[in-house]
Amino acid sequence: MTGMKHKVLFLCTANSCRSQIAEALVNARLGDHWQAFSAGTQPAGYVHPKALAALAEIGIHHKGESKSTDKFRDVDFDLVITVCDDAAENCPVWLGKGKRVHLGFPDPAKAEGTDEEIAQVFRAVRDDIEEKVVSLLSHR
Repeated sequence: MTGMKHKVLFLCTANSCRSQIAEALVNARLGDHWQAFSAGTQPAGYVHPKALAALAEIGIHHKGESKSTDKFRDVDFDLVITVCDDAAENCPVWLGKGKRVHLGFPDPAKAEGTDEEIAQVFRAVRDDIEEKVVSLLSHR
């Protein structure tokens, strides 16, 4: 079993911001032990440019694509983490294999204000995701 990576899926609705950020962070920070994927139940079809910019600021150059959960129906994940905001969204339910965990984060794509204010929201969500997700997976 040595060298086998655990697989984690980050799940939300649009798969354009939070799940992409989480996927990129895990692959960058914990890639020795974890292989991260992300998907959405209603994929937006693109990765939000401000999510990519927030990752680039911390040295992560992510080439994500917005994907449907259907693509992963038959994959056995060790862990499936939903990252939607309980209060504001209907969180998708994962019916496949894998232990399910919920870590809710506000959707930075809904931020309003100047470019800089919006960028700050993306940074805050990125940092929150990094802290909580990396902490969770580091202890597994």
